[in-house]
Amino acid sequence: MSAPAEPLRQRILEERDGAVLIVTIDCPSRKNAIAPVLRAAMEDVMERAHGDDTIRAIVVTGAEGTFCAGGDISSMDIDSTLAGRERMRRTHKLVRLMAKGGKPIVAAVEGWAAGAGMAVACACDVIVAAEDARFTAGFHKIGLMSDMGLPHFLPARVGIGRARRILFFHEVIAAPEAERIGLVDYVAPHGKALEAALEKARFLAAEAPGPIAFTKQIFADGLDEALAEEQTYQAALFTTEDFKEGRAAFFAKRKPNFTGG
Repeated sequence: MSAPAEPLRQRILEERDGAVLIVTIDCPSRKNAIAPVLRAAMEDVMERAHGDDTIRAIVVTGAEGTFCAGGDISSMDIDSTLAGRERMRRTHKLVRLMAKGGKPIVAAVEGWAAGAGMAVACACDVIVAAEDARFTAGFHKIGLMSDMGLPHFLPARVGIGRARRILFFHEVIAAPEAERIGLVDYVAPHGKALEAALEKARFLAAEAPGPIAFTKQIFADGLDEALAEEQTYQAALFTTEDFKEGRAAFFAKRKPNFTGG
């Protein structure tokens, strides 16, 4: 008789470093892919952090050498446009908390930041990546567009032309190149991204909070409009035959055959 399978570990860890809160995405069996339960837990952490005056900066990272491998495709069983819009509404609450909340957020990226993981990193104010970290956005491979604010954040970092290359051609960007084009702010040695990110977060935590909060508001200008469009378009894409085909191909580990349906 075989032993029962261990329950899936999906959680958001919280740790304090003085005035800095370290938030860790912890689902290593799925390379920290963001399922709805993780997104909701992260949203709760961000909500509480922004209301806590003893927290002056936040670091977001991933457990066991991976930042985040993307969205959890197994949870994307969406059967209507209304269900798609509701999924995006919930997702956008987290994006707004990160981008428009008053606390500065530093991403500490080891390993992959793919798809939704890349979007989460770009929703942070500062990105610190290990020298062997990799960034990619393969949403189109399953018949979807990039979301979680990435169509807004990515061009602001790298420009429209470079954003097209990354999104349309699923380019994989290594950390040194990512720093050169502005996708990453600082590169650290392998295994040292969190240490370097904490250094930046401690600096920000010692700054006057008001100027940072107001500057974040200016940088977030246009985000609400972009998210509204994203909600409409992505909700429609969830109902297409191409998304069904892309999802099936992903699980079968084969190349999808998109027909435009």
